[in-house]
This record gives sequence, C-alpha cells and structure tokens, in this order.
Amino acid sequence: MKITMAHGSGGKSSAELMQAVFGKYFKNDVLDKMEDAAVLEISGKIAFSTDSFVVTPTVFKGGDIGKLAVCGTVNDLLMMGAKPLYLTSAYILEEGLEEEHLETCVASMAKTASEAGVKIVAGDTKVVEGNGGLIINTTGIGLIPPGREVSAGNLRAGDQIIVSGYLGDHHACILSHRMKLTNDIVSDCAPLNDVVDALFASGAAVRAMRDITRGGLGTMLNEFAATSRCGIELEEAKIPVRDEVQGFCGILGLDPLYMGNEGKMLAVVAAGDAEKALAAMRGTEHGKDAVLLGTVTAGKGVTMKTRLGGKRVVDMLYGEGLPRIC
Repeated sequence: MKITMAHGSGGKSSAELMQAVFGKYFKNDVLDKMEDAAVLEISGKIAFSTDSFVVTPTVFKGGDIGKLAVCGTVNDLLMMGAKPLYLTSAYILEEGLEEEHLETCVASMAKTASEAGVKIVAGDTKVVEGNGGLIINTTGIGLIPPGREVSAGNLRAGDQIIVSGYLGDHHACILSHRMKLTNDIVSDCAPLNDVVDALFASGAAVRAMRDITRGGLGTMLNEFAATSRCGIELEEAKIPVRDEVQGFCGILGLDPLYMGNEGKMLAVVAAGDAEKALAAMRGTEHGKDAVLLGTVTAGKGVTMKTRLGGKRVVDMLYGEGLPRIC
C-alpha cells in the first residue's frame, strides 16, 4: 500500500497507519498512553539535542534512515557524556511512499533504539505531496552523571587525540549508492554507547568528545582548536582509512579528513591517560580500531605531519561537501 494524503488527515486512515506500523514497533509504558505529551521523571543535569535526517538513498549498505535517525541523536547525547534515555520521533511522509518501506525503516529504528537503551516516548506524522520520500526528525534527552564535564573548551596542551576507527565509510557508502558503483563499502552507522561507557569506566580524564559526522575529522578538530584557543597536531600516517575507501577517494579526488561518518567519534583525553583510554575503546565492538593520532599544542589551528616529513595546514571543510548524507 502507498501512503496517501488521507494518512495525514488525523482520521481513520491515520489511526490505521499508527496501529499497523508505529504502534507495532514503538511499544513502551510512556508512549502506549497516547497522551498529547510524554510525562517523564528526570532528576539531574540533562543533555538535550534534536536533528533531522534526509539521507538519500533512505536504505543503504549497513543501515537505513530509521537506524540513522536513532544513531545521530543518541551519539550527540553521548558526546556530552550523557546516558541517553528518551527520544521523540517525527516523520514527514511524501505521498506515494510504500508502507512496506516505511515499516522497514520504523522496525530498524525500534531495533536500534533498543540497542542504544533509549525509549521512543513521543512522535508525530505528517503527509505532504511528493514522490515517495521520507524525512525523520528525532529529539533526545540524556542524563549526565555527576562529575562529567565534557566540552570542546576543556582542551589543554599535551592532551592526546583519539579517533575510534576508520574514517569515510558512511560518506563513501552513500556516494557509491548514488553513483551506482558496486563495491563492498558499508556504512559505519552505529550507536556509540559501548565506546563512551568504556572510556569513562577506564578512569581516563575525558576533556571533550565529538561524533565525526558532516564536515569530517578536519572540521571537528578546527572547531575544537578554535573553542579552546589551542593548536592541534596530527600525524598523517596514523589516520585510519580502509584500503577500499582510500582507493575510492583516490579515484574521485576526496579527502577522508573531510568525509562524514555515522559511527565514529573523536575523544580528547589527558596526556597521562591516553594508553588506558585507547585500551578501553579497543575493547569494544565499535571502538576496536581506535588509534591515537594527534596532540593538543600551545599554538593555534590544526596542522598535520605528512608521511614525507613535511607539515600542512588542515583547515575546515570549504564548500558544500556531499549533501543529504544524513
């Protein structure tokens, strides 16, 4: 069955869609009450974030827009040191969308939310004219445990920079789909609860964290350097990129430093804690390929030691990059 404008009317067709798709997968004690707002009990400092997802195509190797919508917001909460608790989800359905396709993405969303330990407690659906597209917005709330003060402004000279794994997988995967290229590149789309939990459990002094999405590692590091008024120095030889992604970049003239990811994070820790932080991250499923790749300095801006022994400036992403990647 295709989605029609009647499914956005608020009448019988809307109720049938809610029951057949959303109600089937998003069952919990809060949402099942079907009130105008979710009533939650939260005590303490919270992190609060919202994001909209417009990825094209909506299904790709390693995930889909439903999985992505959960990962994107959950990871934003995690990067502030929070334990994600609740999500809202809002859907813009274009007329002509296949209900089966919608259900696939909703089922994926429910599965990922369960993996990330969050409840979807409120939502909304609207139907607009179009060509069968799907857009999802998620808003999340997480509780920040006492003692966690994570901010880009915390960086100090001597701090060490860790990235949780290979760069560019998601960007290369999405672009491959659009260009109809056949390869084995799979999106890294994943919730990073295990990596963040292990990092804090290690006892390392965590200065700052950021999930490496649009703009890539180069842009994230420039934001850190500007906020903390310090310098950052990378080593090119340590930047992790899969051979297939590196080859893909070579053909298309892309730089992995500026490619988006959906399951990778950047962590800055105190100098003396780098090894135990790295070991803790490597002991997790989503951090097993973590590497130590740079140092915070007393200078300013971001520079990189090249493989040839030279030095180059790493600026922020200039221009548009790849649109509709998340």
